[in-house]
Amino acid sequence: MDLANYVPSAFTGLMKNASELITFAYDVPFARAVVFGVPIGGHLFVEGLLLVVIIFLLSQKSYKPPKRPLTTKEIDELCDEWVPESLIPPVTEEMKKEVPVLLSAAGTHTIINGKEVVNFASANYLGLMGHEKLLDSCTSSLEKYGVGSCGPRQFYGTIDVHLDCETRIAEFLGTPDSILYSYGLSTMFSAIPAFCKKGDIIVVDEGVHWGIQNGLYLSRSTIVYFKHNDMQSLQSTLVKVTQDNKRAKKLRRYIVVEAVYQNSGQIAPLDEIIQLKEKYKFRVLLDESNSFGVLGKSGRGLTEHYDVPVDKIDIITAAMGHALASEGGFCTGSHRVVDHQRLSSSGYVFSASLPPYLASAAIAAIDVIEENPQLITKLRDNSKLLSTGLLGINGLELANDIMSPLVFLRLKNSTGSLKSDLQVLEDLADRVLKEHSVFVTTSKRSFVDKCNLPVGIRIYVSAAHTESDLQKACESLKSVAASLFTD
Repeated sequence: MDLANYVPSAFTGLMKNASELITFAYDVPFARAVVFGVPIGGHLFVEGLLLVVIIFLLSQKSYKPPKRPLTTKEIDELCDEWVPESLIPPVTEEMKKEVPVLLSAAGTHTIINGKEVVNFASANYLGLMGHEKLLDSCTSSLEKYGVGSCGPRQFYGTIDVHLDCETRIAEFLGTPDSILYSYGLSTMFSAIPAFCKKGDIIVVDEGVHWGIQNGLYLSRSTIVYFKHNDMQSLQSTLVKVTQDNKRAKKLRRYIVVEAVYQNSGQIAPLDEIIQLKEKYKFRVLLDESNSFGVLGKSGRGLTEHYDVPVDKIDIITAAMGHALASEGGFCTGSHRVVDHQRLSSSGYVFSASLPPYLASAAIAAIDVIEENPQLITKLRDNSKLLSTGLLGINGLELANDIMSPLVFLRLKNSTGSLKSDLQVLEDLADRVLKEHSVFVTTSKRSFVDKCNLPVGIRIYVSAAHTESDLQKACESLKSVAASLFTD
């Protein structure tokens, strides 16, 4: 028999037999039976049979392999193969780099590795570090209150000097009330989420520092960035936010900016920001960490610098570790703004309160500022002198405003990589320290910092710097830059 003809005919016969079997199942007499007066068709019989099978299968226990304890050898092999997930990111070479260690107070001159250097790495703007009046105030406070407070403000951690400090800050700035925080950064990332909640809209400068970034993240609000210190970009962003969102009028809306930006040294144009705020009905949160005690005729900050009434700003925050040469931070504004934080701000409610001697130091520092307005004038002159002296430096350019005490040098031509740019700048800073005994720092950023501005060298000017200190800094930076860069 031909095999090629046999296979198709066999398959055809098999299909015919299967078809006859199915027809038989539907046509057999019992398939047309009547049960309790209900005629049962062949298809219902087949479906019922399938249902019985499904129920039977579902009622069976799933198969489980017999349990057998692992042998010692198997346990050892599994332990050898197991690799735990790292709790921290891989440690890179740049992370291992040791930072310079100061062996004396962080004044305008300090000791590093046994050598005296000119210090431009500390934000000691008014030169109050080690001021006699501050030291006397701290000594008296330590003798009276001890070192720490051993409790949050709402749980027996409030001491009379805290209330005195809050009153003194409010009087100095001309605001109704203020509130103290025990840590400068916690002021920003506690105050922001205290007011801004999920669903609110926050329009923020892309160059804000990490403390503000963290506050924005914790708020869970809708965050919209505008170009750094660009008022046209701010206006177009406000227009887009208010016009494209039909619910915008029903939402709380904020503008968040720094007075003097830590990542560029630029000064925010507050007069224009206030105009936009009033036009588009936004609230303004202003961080004055690098402007409090610095800008304005009497050091009252950006509002005095632009002659803007302080009540135009809804919320003002600042760290006290810069011009006041103390520690901690504060938020100031209306009574409602302050009282709300006493109940809902995590950094205030749950953190141990500011050590009393630091509050005393802050009060003394404000007294010194009011009694010596020439400190602000001297700081302004020193800032202009250093910024002017660094014009034309090889390979670098000034990013800051000339009035800013935070001088910021960035690369004219980026290497194309943030990591490489930072390495070039760190090499420059290291050489300036080793070869010329001038201490400057780079704007290092952690991996959680989302700022996209170019990195640079930060130079903090102090009213206590002498003209020779400033001249030495200019000459040192220009000398090292000339050997590293060719324009």
